[in-house]
Formats: sequence, structure tokens, C-alpha cells
Amino acid sequence: MNDNRNMILAIVLSLAVLLGWRYFVAKPELDAQQAAQQAQQDQSVADGTKPRPNVDSAQSPAQANVAGDKRQVVSRDAALQQSARVAIDSPSLSGSINLVGGKFDDLRLKKYRETLDEDSPTVVLLSPKNSPNPYYADYGWVANTGADIKLPKADTLWSLKGNATLSPNKPVTLTWDNGEGLVFERNLTVDENYMFHVDQKVTNNSGKEITLYPYGMIVRTGEPKTSGYFVLHEGLIGFVGEEGLQEIKYNDLVEDGPVRPKKASSGWVGITDKYWATALIPTQGKEYQPSFSYQQASNNFQSDFLGEAVKVADGSSGENKSMLFAGAKVSSLLTAYQNADNIQSFELMIDWGWFYFITKFMFWLLDLLYGVVGNFGISILLVTVIVKALFFPLANKSYVSMSKMKLVQPKMQDIREKYKDDRAKQQQAMMELYKTEKINPMAGCLPMLIQIPVFFSLYKVLFVTIEMRQAPFFGWIQDLSMPDPTNLFTLFGLIPWDPPSIMVLGIWPLIMGITMFLQMKMNPAPAEPAQQMIFTWMPVLFTFMLASFPAGLVIYWAWNNSLSILQQGIIMKRQGVKFELFDNVKATFKRKPKEKAEK
Repeated sequence: MNDNRNMILAIVLSLAVLLGWRYFVAKPELDAQQAAQQAQQDQSVADGTKPRPNVDSAQSPAQANVAGDKRQVVSRDAALQQSARVAIDSPSLSGSINLVGGKFDDLRLKKYRETLDEDSPTVVLLSPKNSPNPYYADYGWVANTGADIKLPKADTLWSLKGNATLSPNKPVTLTWDNGEGLVFERNLTVDENYMFHVDQKVTNNSGKEITLYPYGMIVRTGEPKTSGYFVLHEGLIGFVGEEGLQEIKYNDLVEDGPVRPKKASSGWVGITDKYWATALIPTQGKEYQPSFSYQQASNNFQSDFLGEAVKVADGSSGENKSMLFAGAKVSSLLTAYQNADNIQSFELMIDWGWFYFITKFMFWLLDLLYGVVGNFGISILLVTVIVKALFFPLANKSYVSMSKMKLVQPKMQDIREKYKDDRAKQQQAMMELYKTEKINPMAGCLPMLIQIPVFFSLYKVLFVTIEMRQAPFFGWIQDLSMPDPTNLFTLFGLIPWDPPSIMVLGIWPLIMGITMFLQMKMNPAPAEPAQQMIFTWMPVLFTFMLASFPAGLVIYWAWNNSLSILQQGIIMKRQGVKFELFDNVKATFKRKPKEKAEK
């Protein structure tokens, strides 16, 4: 048994990992994705959250910018009709800016639809305050506590100056005169993708010097439906100077209270979903106070920043420049913004995970190959071949060692018989045999161990990158990031019923299970019944576990198994070892004669 112990241990550990992954990650993912398709319940709560001040003397923005009334929930379309608006029209975005409060509260992503159906509506990102699911961004100014300065509020009606529609190369200017010598302006621009530039300006003719603090805020009312598992962060996020990446879950803010990192002069703050995000980018190089909070009274989650003081003398003007990202988390686009605008670690808006370099490299390679072949499924197959080639020397050594193990099986059996009553001498004799024949008993575990980090990094890429969303393969696989939609228990759609989640088994998981079964049958069955049972049932267990995994990952595993069978078969032939695959498969299904009872 000693020669197979390490292999069995590796199999059991891998099985335990995948079992845990199945029940704590994959199944919650599937359930959450199904639940996310249902509409969230309407909420009727008070509004009125604003960013925290960064100095003790600053007036609370919560007092300076509150409309003061409870919102009356209506449909999203009805909420959009309640106020005057400035249209937004770009190659990537459609929507409008609310002239009441000057908020960004109506955005749709033109390039993305909710489902694979061509008639499916485009994805909604931002929605107004009185809609069922408010989510918006706002900018403004606050003053020192006690300062008698009339500032724009949440219900302030701004005037439009210039273009009537905000689009690339066509900026929009919003103005408001407080009637006391201060004129506020917001100059807004948008590029062809998802970045807005927000330039705030205040002109002072009040007869005295004033001190104001610029702020930006993103507010989301109510906790949205999230996937609810640890491999992906959804919630409040930011990268704040020396304190680095901030990933704050909704329930953590509810339970533990606000998070207020140290002041920084670089970075960004925002809110992220799986594929979409909004982020405030303060002027890089100028100090600001970031904050993440939850207000129970209004049920609002908020990411915000408060900038350093801007002193404006009478007869002059002061300004603050910042940016707003609102759109899809496209990797190449985030990297381009990071480099062009010097935004610190903006690419980390995508949750690459702890093994950043492996996952990012895996995505880079997949995306590179996609640019050549035009299909992410084919890219996965090619990446598998490349990984096999990179680890060929190690895998080759492993399979050679396994082949040698098979050649010395008679000698190993002799040692077991000779020292069957002395385990210590049996083990010592085995080690001498391994040394003499130059065999590494652990080598058989290496092919399995090699593919585990590749497996997890590929899973991460398939799961978190928007490039994989609704990416088709061939045939019935129209979304590599989702499980195989076919099901054996409905005869692949012929039986009209909805089986429980445990009874989901698609065609590709079946192919994966068969290839895994064949790979394990490359070697003779273990002598002990317990080992035989593990080797026999493990492909069945893996088949059902992987049924709820992304189809791209199952395709990778099936293709990897097929290449391993081919590779091991060639090496066994070169080593002069009998190719026993078909004999072993036949023996598995051959009915064994019953042993006669002893008299």
C-alpha cells in the first residue's frame, strides 16, 4: 500500500478542496446569480447623506446638502420625469444629469445587455433618488462650521449653459447663483468610454474672503444583491495612498461602523459590483480625506472624499478638478486610465485576488490569444496546451517515474509478501528499491498538483473579468462564465421540468468525467478495496461537483485530461510499459465471479 499512499493522499486533499469549493463557492455563486435576476424590493427611506469633513472646523456636508424630505418611491422612468435633465450620449453611455442637485443619477451601458437576448435592455448602472434602487454620484462644496455662506444643496436647481447634450468633445456647464455674490459652475466632459471630468469653480463677489472644501460622493440606497462568496469583492472599494487597497463589504459597514482611512494625496474611492463600478478620482497630488460609511436612518451606503481648503478672495475665483468613472471594468481600459491620468493602482478595481501575478498573467495570455483566434473557448484550449508545454519537463519526469513504478510492481509485491508482518522492514526495503531503480514515489502527484494553481487562476479569470461575460464557445455554450446549460436529468431539454440544483449535469461535465475516468485507468487498479473504491468513484464525484462551475473551466479540465492521457500513453510506450487503458476499463465493467463460501 505504501507506493500508492502519497497518490491517495493527494487525491483526497484535492477532493476535499473541490468539495469545499463546490459547496462554499460554486453553489452559492449559482444561487446568487439566479437570485440576482429577480427585482429588488422597493424601498421607502429617507435620503440625506453627505461626506464627512476632513477638518474639525468644516461644516457637516450632511447639514449643508440635505433636501430634507423623504423620497417617494416610483418607477425608474417616472423618477426620471420628475426633474429637468441634461442628456448624456456617448459611444458607451446613455442617460442624463439631474439639474436638481446636479447629480449623475441616470446611466446605462450601451455595450452591455442584461441577458444574451438581443432584445434585452441595456445594463442600468445609476438611478435617481426616487427610483426603487437609487445609486448616484454628486459633487459640491461645504464651508466651515458656523460660516454664513449659501451653498448649493440637494434640491438646488442648476441652470444649463452651452450644449444641451453631454457627449465627447461637447462639454456641458451647469451654473447657480446664490444671490449673495457667489456663482458656482460645474464644467463636465465625458470621453468615449466611461470617464467624466468634473471641474468645479466658484467666483466670489461677496465682498469678503471665503473658505470652501470640495467634495465628491457616491451613494447607494440599500444593499444590492451580491454573489456572496469570498473569491470576489462586491461593495465599497478604494485605493488610498499609503494605506493601499480598501475592500469593505456592505454588512461590515452596517455592523462595524464607518471606515475613515488616513488622508492621502493619491488614489480613488468608489463602489464596485462584479462587472461594473463607480469611482471618484480626486486631483492626484492634492490631499483629501477618504471615507466609507453607512447611514441607518436613510439605509444609504456611501464612498466619498473631502478635499483640502480652497480660499477664494473677493473678486477672484477658486476651483477643484476631479474625475468620475462610471462603467464596465474592462481590464485594458482601467490600465489605460491608470497610465494616462496617473491614477494609482486603478486596475485593482478588478478583484484579481491574492495571486495577482498568476491570475493577471493568465488573463493576459487568454486575451492575447483571443485577439488572434476570436474565441475565448479556443483561447482556453490553447492556454492548456501552452501550460502543458511549459511544464512538460516536470510532467515528463513524473510520468517516467510512474512508468518505472509499474515495471517494478513484481518486485514490490515480493517485498510485501516477504515482510508482510514487519511494516518497518517493508518500508525500508521499498525505499531501497526506489533508490536502486531511481524512482520518486511522489512524482505521480506532480501532474495533479501542477494543475491546481492553474485551475484556480483560470476560475478567477472566468469569474471576475467582464471580457468573459457572455463570451460564447461553440454549440450550446454561449457564456463561458456560466455553467453548462444542458442537463442529463432533463434528457438535455426533452423533459420539461426544473430539477433541484443537486441534479444538474451538463454535457461538458460528462465529457470531463469520462476523460478523468480514462486518465485514472491508465494505471492498474490498486490492490486494496478501499483504494479501488476511491479511484472508481472520484471521477463521478468530480463530475457532479464541476457541473455548477463555469463552462470554460470544465472545458479546460476535460481538454487537460485528454492531453494528459495522450502524453502519458506516449511516455509509457517509450518506457516499454504495457498500455493497459482498455484492459483496465474492460475490467472495471466486467462482472466478477462470486467467491464460493467456505465450508
